[in-house]
Amino acid sequence: MKATERATARRQLDKKLIPLQKSDVMARPPRGWIKAIREALGLTTRQFAKRISLSQSSMVEIEQAELSGRITLNSLRRAAEALDCRLVYALVPDVPLQETVEKRVRAKARQRLKKTRHTMALEDQSVDA
Repeated sequence: MKATERATARRQLDKKLIPLQKSDVMARPPRGWIKAIREALGLTTRQFAKRISLSQSSMVEIEQAELSGRITLNSLRRAAEALDCRLVYALVPDVPLQETVEKRVRAKARQRLKKTRHTMALEDQSVDA
């Protein structure tokens, strides 16, 4: 991918991610998404387990796995489908992607400049700045 294509892709992703960066709207409910939606729909763990073709104890384990962060995307997808939902998966950068790239470029430039300054100083040709 060319540099201009990457820059365009970053701008497009940054634009899509703005609503997620500025809000905690997607923050997981305290008891987890699966349990929150299951209970909102009035389903017991037994009823939900039947929908997802698991035992009740396995269903409870899935809810606990979501809370502990051990749940797999496949399990989340299956649970979402059983709850007539869709799984939305995203990585949301803390800062815009373009800003991250620019920060890395500046750091790399400083590193190269530091090496150059050292070499120039050894040759008694130090650069002020």
